[in-house]
Amino acid sequence: MAAKPDLHPEFHEAAKVYCNGEEVLSLGGTSTEYYVDLWSGNHPFYQGVTTAVVTATGEVDKFKSRYAGLDFLSDVATVNSPKKDAKK
Repeated sequence: MAAKPDLHPEFHEAAKVYCNGEEVLSLGGTSTEYYVDLWSGNHPFYQGVTTAVVTATGEVDKFKSRYAGLDFLSDVATVNSPKKDAKK
């Protein structure tokens, strides 16, 4: 089904995304250029950083006490994480 004329914004097939002055990727969007502070190429989670600074410790403690014993569910493999032995 085609978009109705004069209703939707113009769509650009190859909109450029810039981070720190460099083009990091191209995607489709309603703007020709996007400027971002974070993207998957410089975000700590995708870089394998496992430590984080938490400012709202009260909320984190409440969450941990509520879901105690389920911490094995939060083990997420990253690119830099050591490989686990499949036999274990």
